[in-house]
Amino acid sequence: MKRSLGISIYPEHSTVEKDKAYLKLASEYGFTRVFTCLLSVNKPKEDIVREFKEIIEYATDLGYEVILDVAPAVFDQLGISYDDLSFFHDMGATGIRLDVGFDGAKEAMLTFNPYELAIEINMSNNVAYLDNILTYQPNTPFLYGCHNFYPQKGTGLDYDFFVKCSSRFKKHGIRTAAFINSHSATLGPWSINDGLCTLEMHRDLPIDVQAKHLFATNLIDDVIIGNAYASREELEALSKVNRYQLALSVEVLTDSSTIEKDIMFNEQHFRRGDMTKQAVRSTEVRKKHTQSDIPFHDHMQTFQCGDVVIGNNNFGKYKGELQIILEECYDERKNKVGKVVDEELFLLDFVDAWTKFKLKEK
Repeated sequence: MKRSLGISIYPEHSTVEKDKAYLKLASEYGFTRVFTCLLSVNKPKEDIVREFKEIIEYATDLGYEVILDVAPAVFDQLGISYDDLSFFHDMGATGIRLDVGFDGAKEAMLTFNPYELAIEINMSNNVAYLDNILTYQPNTPFLYGCHNFYPQKGTGLDYDFFVKCSSRFKKHGIRTAAFINSHSATLGPWSINDGLCTLEMHRDLPIDVQAKHLFATNLIDDVIIGNAYASREELEALSKVNRYQLALSVEVLTDSSTIEKDIMFNEQHFRRGDMTKQAVRSTEVRKKHTQSDIPFHDHMQTFQCGDVVIGNNNFGKYKGELQIILEECYDERKNKVGKVVDEELFLLDFVDAWTKFKLKEK
């Protein structure tokens, strides 16, 4: 399934002009999905339609999918029936997210709505909710899953729990989404806004690292910035994230040669299938450098976790092999050429046997 980047807008807390400018800017950086929320709207039906319709139509004209977050109270407040989703279709929405679920049969039936609106369900519960819906034979291409975000610091999902919840959806091939947190944004649906991320461990991480992590899990297809408005710099950083393989940021040592930089940044790496605990070994690259000159430098030291090393002229057939150190070791036949940045060291856990990966100069 193709992966995408998304943003969130909150028209009831902003202006049409600001939202349009944000949508236009994000579209220039390849964002294609919009989350917006009706849960906190407390206005007459006509005012909601007028305010949301203009901005939704603008977003869809830019190529966005627009998902509206709703709950039973919203349907009651607006006098909308679950048997008639024309209200959301008339506003131009691509789909609706059910913040609160029903009995399974209702969700399955909703996926057959005549407007082909996507029906997105809450992923942040480790229960057999999805399995129940699937027993009622839904129209699965129109059934999505999306995690919650958590405005209060300390309340985001634990990573292991997140994996359990997400795996329930991914094993059935359901399209999935989760939220990350901008450090420039201040808007959300509620007055409390300590950031709007799904995973608590992401709350203070750089925004691109949050996205790298979600994509690296292979459990999330769409990564959405939960709060608004992210800065241009954050949007640009996210646009450069490789959505399909992990690209680790590396600080390069001053004495690293042109050949060593070429090995690091211009090769497709993958970890050998016969893994060792000491290092991630990218061995195919050495075949291109049997005749290359790789003089030793930065080799008389103890290597630490995250150090990037390359076999030097003294390493025989292993000259040119790239390794990322996982456990402290010493080997003067290897040159230290760089180091994975500290905030991405935890991503090394996602480089498994045969995992394809790239290195990117910081």
